[in-house]
Amino acid sequence: MDEIRVLSPTAILGYGYPRASLEEGMRRKPHVIAVDGGSTDGGPYYLGIEPGASGGDASAFIEMLSSDVGPLLEAACAARIPLIIGSAGFAGAELHLQATVMVVRNLAEQLGLHFRMAVIHAEIEKEYIKENLREGKVSPLGPVPQLTEKEIDASVRIVGQMGVEPFIKALEADAQVIVAGRSNDPSMFAAIPFIEGFDKGLSLHMAKILECGAIAAEPGSGSDAVMGTLRRDHFLVEPLNPERVCTTTSVAAHSLYEKSDPLHLYGPGGMVDMSDVRFEQYNKRTVKVSGSRYVPAHVYTIKLEGSKRIGYRTICVAGVRDPGTIQHMGELIREARLRVNEKFGKEADAYQLIFHVYGRNGVMGDLETQEGSCGHELGVVIEAVAPTQALATGVCGYAHTILLHYGFAGRISTAGNLAFPFSPLDIPAGPVYEFNVYHLMEEPDPCKLFPMDIIEV
Repeated sequence: MDEIRVLSPTAILGYGYPRASLEEGMRRKPHVIAVDGGSTDGGPYYLGIEPGASGGDASAFIEMLSSDVGPLLEAACAARIPLIIGSAGFAGAELHLQATVMVVRNLAEQLGLHFRMAVIHAEIEKEYIKENLREGKVSPLGPVPQLTEKEIDASVRIVGQMGVEPFIKALEADAQVIVAGRSNDPSMFAAIPFIEGFDKGLSLHMAKILECGAIAAEPGSGSDAVMGTLRRDHFLVEPLNPERVCTTTSVAAHSLYEKSDPLHLYGPGGMVDMSDVRFEQYNKRTVKVSGSRYVPAHVYTIKLEGSKRIGYRTICVAGVRDPGTIQHMGELIREARLRVNEKFGKEADAYQLIFHVYGRNGVMGDLETQEGSCGHELGVVIEAVAPTQALATGVCGYAHTILLHYGFAGRISTAGNLAFPFSPLDIPAGPVYEFNVYHLMEEPDPCKLFPMDIIEV
């Protein structure tokens, strides 16, 4: 093969995409449709959430997923090319994977489609991780503590990020549709190029850009399609919507996206060195990229992700328009903390009370550089986290009443300091999670942790 054409319809399944962009992509005769199904961007909740817990609308998730997957299934089957879905169900654990498989099965039945499907699992047994931890094969990824067996047990579940190899194994088993659990983002886009012997550095770099859909275009969008064309010494990136263009700036900028090191892209088994990459305007809407170089790792490692429940959250949303209240907001918050501590003092170590003041420092918090800067109105989000939903709601409710009625010096009004857009004022948000496993584990066999089932649909 002189070139491989990879169609990426959207940044994440559920984000949507114009059907016209998909149709334009299919006219280019792609060799594969690949799409990312998830991310850690939404935080630890999606990995940690227990089945049946409040706050998750399964029907809405299934509807969003079905609307995206249906046309992709039809297009792939009509063209007799693979459809590859990675990080199924957003977090990629077993319950998310099975929910996505169910959607694919239901759609196949509705549309009268028949195909061979590979299901690749990514949830990892805790005891296996403990064994590797004892052998010194688990290390922190970034500024996180050393992993302990206690934290492993505390995780609701733990997944591993699979590399390209499990997808290659599925394709070599003649699977036309692949639904995989948690995946390294570029893996599903690079599988066929790896099989066909294309340069690994170019393959993974192109995959890195494709996995976010048309975000690498101008104007950028995660809800639109892009085509990657891989050749022996370069690749091309082109948006499929005529309203968008790829420029050297937009594609180069996306090569920096979500990377702590601008010149190196790390993944299972190796790293892409971008030190000598060239970005050239191929035509008005397409960018040519060359010079990416693959450097194999000395030890193959798998990224582990685990999430544990730390309590329950209640929030209260309010607005402030009164200039006096805005001027004294710091005083109001200090008073609220003091009074809440007086009332719930015996449980002070059990709860957290957080104030997000938008218009002052709601985004940056203590890192805000614009000291003293304030708008004519403020948005205040009061957040309470506690071991029980009842305590979280009690802390949040008491805090908002203090802010609402606090009589600061010079106050003119005799009523409330806050305006509430919602009733109930205090909104239980359900369980709260945090990532407690964010580590690398040595594993010489890239497919061992990711077993595969073959299903005739």
